[in-house]
Amino acid sequence: MAANLNRPERWKEDIARSVDLYNEWFLEFAPKTYRDQRAKTAKHVEVMLDRTDHLAKLTPQVLQERPRILWSLRMTTAPPIARDRLAGLADVSKSFLAWMERHGKVPSQMSNQDLTANLKRMIQVITRLQDEDVFPWRGENRAPTGPESDRATTIVADRLCGASSDPIVRNAQERRKLAKIKEWLEGRGYTDRSGDVSYDGLNAGEFAFRINAGGLKDDGKNVSIPVDVAVAPLLGSPNRSPLLIEAKSAGDFTNTNKRRKEEAAKVTQLRRKHGDTVQYILFLCGYFDSGYLGYEAAEGIDWVWEHRIDDLAEFGLE
Repeated sequence: MAANLNRPERWKEDIARSVDLYNEWFLEFAPKTYRDQRAKTAKHVEVMLDRTDHLAKLTPQVLQERPRILWSLRMTTAPPIARDRLAGLADVSKSFLAWMERHGKVPSQMSNQDLTANLKRMIQVITRLQDEDVFPWRGENRAPTGPESDRATTIVADRLCGASSDPIVRNAQERRKLAKIKEWLEGRGYTDRSGDVSYDGLNAGEFAFRINAGGLKDDGKNVSIPVDVAVAPLLGSPNRSPLLIEAKSAGDFTNTNKRRKEEAAKVTQLRRKHGDTVQYILFLCGYFDSGYLGYEAAEGIDWVWEHRIDDLAEFGLE
């Protein structure tokens, strides 16, 4: 059962249509997606400015009480500094900073003396590098005006989002693609069982998002294999394995070719555990060139283009 891997004569046209579809989406929706995320991020920046009295009272105690504000504090400097760079300049461990930003905590096993010393060194670096153009009131030893505070909040939020703009857009694109699959399946009578079912627990006519299909490594050890969608066809043998769908999007050709081996490794581990009959396909939108497609086809991995989503029916999803 194949839809596209054995039809190279139409790859060129599909690639062009896929690139056009991605570009149309990006131009229409990416700016709004970015602005929405910046508005959410601005609230974190407002908390940071409020807790530090607009940077006038940046103390070890404040950082200890609100460790996560370090995330936005790193963007108040000129130039903004990455976590690893701050670790080097302040002579603190990378894990120490990661623990503060990701978990909102300071290491419990560290003595109060060492903790205070680490926090002081970080504050010294941040204060020394503070961007005077963004925070003019700091050099003038005064409180900011309303417009100055609003402007600084927007700039810092923009810096934070700029550092992660690709993931923001990629996550929005992924949500959209999964919504398209859901709409297509439900339009044909399938039921969403997400959240309460395992890979082998789907009944005919059911599908689920974000499941662990499981695989085997070379040494025979189990490995987690997360899959975006698993679908048990309405028709066919009750013992038939679910169709596994990986939703992928890309905004340029370079990254897809760098990552094309990931799918090959994943399907090898799936087959090692579930047998050669396991069905694993890709749902593509964006920049996937003939080099990428040829590599996946050679590994026996088929795909469905978003602009021709009805090809899903060719995998038994009537």
